Amino acid sequence: MAGRPEILFPLFAALDVLDGIGPKTARNFEGLNIATPRDLVFHLPHALVDRTRRASIQGMEFPGTATVEVTVLAHVPPRTRGRPHRITVRDAALEFQLVFFHARGEYLQKLLPAGQKRLVSGKLELFDGLAQMVHPDHILHPDEAGSLPAAEPVYALCAGVSQKLMGKAVGAALARVPHLPEWIDPALVAREGWPDWHAAIHAAHAPATLTDVLPAAPARVRLAYDEFFAHQMTLALARQRQRRKPGRPSLGDGKLQNSVLAGLYYAPTGAQRRAIAEIAADMAAPQRMNRLLQGDVGAGKTLVALMALLVAVEAGGQGVMMAPTEILARQHLESLQPLAGLAGVSLEVLTGRDKSSERARKLAALAEGRIQILVGTHAVFQKGVEFADLRLAVVDEQHRFGVAQRAALAAKGVGADVLVMTATPIPRSLALAQYGDMDVSVLDEKPPGRKPVQTALVSTARMDEVVEHLRQAIDAGRQAYWVCPLVEESELVNLTAAQSRFEHLRAALGEGVVGLVHGQLPPHDKDAAMRDFVAGRTKLLVATTVIEVGVNVPNASIMVIERAESFGLAQLHQLRGRVGRGSAASTCLLMYEAPLGETASRRLKLLRDTEDGFRIAEEDMAIRGAGDLIGTAQSGLPRFRVADMERQAALMAVAQTDVRKLLSDDPDLRSPRGQAVRIALWLMEQDKAIKYLSVG
Repeated sequence: MAGRPEILFPLFAALDVLDGIGPKTARNFEGLNIATPRDLVFHLPHALVDRTRRASIQGMEFPGTATVEVTVLAHVPPRTRGRPHRITVRDAALEFQLVFFHARGEYLQKLLPAGQKRLVSGKLELFDGLAQMVHPDHILHPDEAGSLPAAEPVYALCAGVSQKLMGKAVGAALARVPHLPEWIDPALVAREGWPDWHAAIHAAHAPATLTDVLPAAPARVRLAYDEFFAHQMTLALARQRQRRKPGRPSLGDGKLQNSVLAGLYYAPTGAQRRAIAEIAADMAAPQRMNRLLQGDVGAGKTLVALMALLVAVEAGGQGVMMAPTEILARQHLESLQPLAGLAGVSLEVLTGRDKSSERARKLAALAEGRIQILVGTHAVFQKGVEFADLRLAVVDEQHRFGVAQRAALAAKGVGADVLVMTATPIPRSLALAQYGDMDVSVLDEKPPGRKPVQTALVSTARMDEVVEHLRQAIDAGRQAYWVCPLVEESELVNLTAAQSRFEHLRAALGEGVVGLVHGQLPPHDKDAAMRDFVAGRTKLLVATTVIEVGVNVPNASIMVIERAESFGLAQLHQLRGRVGRGSAASTCLLMYEAPLGETASRRLKLLRDTEDGFRIAEEDMAIRGAGDLIGTAQSGLPRFRVADMERQAALMAVAQTDVRKLLSDDPDLRSPRGQAVRIALWLMEQDKAIKYLSVG
């Protein structure tokens, strides 16, 4: 595909082609990520100053903006250095002062000659009972009064860029905005009453009332939609390109799956059955599967993953399941082995810790197809790990796992299907933004028999009661977790916190009862501490957040989270999911340091009142914002200039539907609307999408 269309050249020129902007000023704009006229037209005003003219400042509320015609009465130059120059003026009814700091007297005499009329506009304040306007924004000759708009847009600024300069630069950039063909579905434009792109950009920069600068203003909704649309188009083209790579149909006959289901002591939930069917249909298709399995804590993802792996085995191939840590890999092995045994399927684990002779034996069995399902850590990526016929790769916990690793894994099998599992419920808009290139299956029901976890809020002042409660539970044969807070970013401080809490609890509950795991422990010590707890040798496990996702100890029925207010909602929900896995009634105590701030209190109460991970995630996003929710550093989230992912989630969903329909009708974007979409992709700087189109 050719380069950027010529119609967009004026928008992608250097900033210093604009009147009044030289190379030095252009550098100042970099503070706002503005490098081209295109960036300027997407830098929308965030507020409005009312410049409506009034006859007098009489009856005004202070402080406030006033635009009024005045007669200049007298100049009062400063008596000493550093004092302001004051000018007394009079409007139709009252006198007040204009105040200037560090200004040259002769310049002010020329600007505001005594005895003459001028239109002044700026912020009016009361100072010692006198009304004054410090550095008016506008001083105009009465003949020029018409050039002042009744409402003036206010832009975000940075060092070296004033409102005046910004307004002038935006005006110059808007003069270069071309008329572009419509890329949105005409029926949608008509239904929503949106202006075309050219009109929307102009309207967004010329707000007449305060409602025009709100996200719900039609011009702004249209521009937000354009961003979502271009972003979803990029993801959809990536998905389309992925699907064009030949996959291999893996058709199961259901025998192995049925033998496992027959041996279960419970029936799968409706959500599990639905997900299993969606995955089996994907695997049977000739295209490669790229599916996300999203399930709340304890929704039964493991069973769904095993059924998918069994489809691969039934089709005569192999499957691999990858976990982010050694502990989780071994745990998957423990939970899957008995089930695989019901089907007579051979299942092995491969981690970085296998001894060389043991490793060689496993690699040989894998290459000959004697191991049908392999569970492992990223050790399964290494050179020398060869499969006889890899059909499916299941990746646990997406956010630890980049796209590159997904690809490396898929490369181990010719056209292997990929299923990614995440235990973090993600709000719909985030799932669309992050995983829009994948198909999504959601497990939103709990399997029968999962007991609800009672959640309570307790102030740290009641620490002794909590320890006493633990002593009684341990005497009754139960196990518990105690999660220490991340006090500071420094590992050492966190360590001391966990260490001293461990010593305090060991002193209170007795030697040999309490174990400790934290990030600084050597891996084999960490594993040993976990093994002691899993085997029931220790009764209380003190931990920093390393007891993450997936740790499964059915006998552990109490979770104490110290300084719960310092954790994110999703993290607290994950931690709480470590209990409630056995037959005993479980509790989670959220210990907080009083007094609680309003936001912290809202978060902890929400957690106390619901176990629905999706509701918690939506709320978490509303409180913290999307970037924080998945860690901005590796969030990989798109940066939108107009659109607001958190508040306009529904709009993003519309964009995804619109995009998928367009691509099913016109996969190569050759139609007139398809050509318009190509221009939109260049305009929105979605060069990646254009690359997908040209590679096709």
